[in-house]
Amino acid sequence: MRKVPPGAVDQLRGASRLAVEATLAVADLVEAMQHEIGGGPGVLGRPFLSAARLFSAPVYAHVRRVTRLVGAGVELALSAAASLADGRPRMEADTTLALLNGVVGDYLARTENPLAIEMALRHEGERLVLERRALRARFPGAPRRLLVFLHGSCRHDRPRCAPGGDGLSAIARELGFARIDLLYNTGLHVAANGRAFAALLERLVATWPVPVDEIALVGHSMGGLVARSAAHAGEVEAHGWRGKLRTLVSIASPHQGAPLERAGSWVDVLLGVSRYSAPLARLGKIRSAGVTDLRFGSVLDEHRDPRGRFASPRDFRRTLRLPAGVRCFAIAATRTTRRGERRYASDGLVPVDSALGRHARPELTLAFDDTWIGFGMGHVEVLDRPETLAMLRRWLSS
Repeated sequence: MRKVPPGAVDQLRGASRLAVEATLAVADLVEAMQHEIGGGPGVLGRPFLSAARLFSAPVYAHVRRVTRLVGAGVELALSAAASLADGRPRMEADTTLALLNGVVGDYLARTENPLAIEMALRHEGERLVLERRALRARFPGAPRRLLVFLHGSCRHDRPRCAPGGDGLSAIARELGFARIDLLYNTGLHVAANGRAFAALLERLVATWPVPVDEIALVGHSMGGLVARSAAHAGEVEAHGWRGKLRTLVSIASPHQGAPLERAGSWVDVLLGVSRYSAPLARLGKIRSAGVTDLRFGSVLDEHRDPRGRFASPRDFRRTLRLPAGVRCFAIAATRTTRRGERRYASDGLVPVDSALGRHARPELTLAFDDTWIGFGMGHVEVLDRPETLAMLRRWLSS
């Protein structure tokens, strides 16, 4: 009999639970719309609302009851399948999981769904055990320099952590760094991931086989925001690793936000104008906390609207300088193919000015030590272009 990977069993259990919850949510949405439309004109006091509720209630109650029974049966079947578990999840499963966490990862974590990604430091696709003996075995002749790569929203570390690695791994070996990757749930708030990452780095430095002299952080997209947030958290908590941070590089990171997410927040407002369309506004609120942080590039809790992340499409950020004593660099990508154009296109997701930290308000502008623009490159493509790797080598070796 073919065995089922243990990770796959948990993921199937989580997926079945999510499907049940989604079906119940859709039932709630449709019922709410039926009440709004069937209740009659508001100017007349919605005279048919009681009748609409009376006739629809048994139907939707039946839908919910059947859905819960199906969900319970699936849970029972998957519990039996768990005894057959063995093996590893595939790349496709990891990619799907990363996408799901990017979109609804905060919900998965809040409901303790097995699909929620747990933050971990990894090397060549394997989770690191943060104990001195285990790290000594994993890194024979461990160097005193650490380079940590942080992936972007809806992504994971596996495409870039195969044995032998990618261009960044080659640079790390050349310059005497130990290459480590951060895997995290990109659906959580950037500030929450920043604090958790800072705590992990503190444990990593405390258990590393030799004293650590230097740490470099390289973050792609959301990863650059998480790196900045972690540096701030490490400073606030007086972590030992913070004094060893020497270099921070962000690649196509939305330091000043992403227009697509800002457009999404306005859709929420517009859908809420009419009571007939108001139930549909729930669909806009499916997107995760991490995604809404990309609206303006929020890296701290106090950067968000205190009334809630869907309360208004306003920028509540205050000044947050780049970490002191750290060489900070930024890379932007643009689909524009040559210099000298009057206006550079975005990389498909992040505008050039946002990636380079530029803002109309001087107090929000980030003063990077050096910046670089990759022409004719997309948001993901910029990661592996030879020109990008050349800049990384230059900055990391200086």
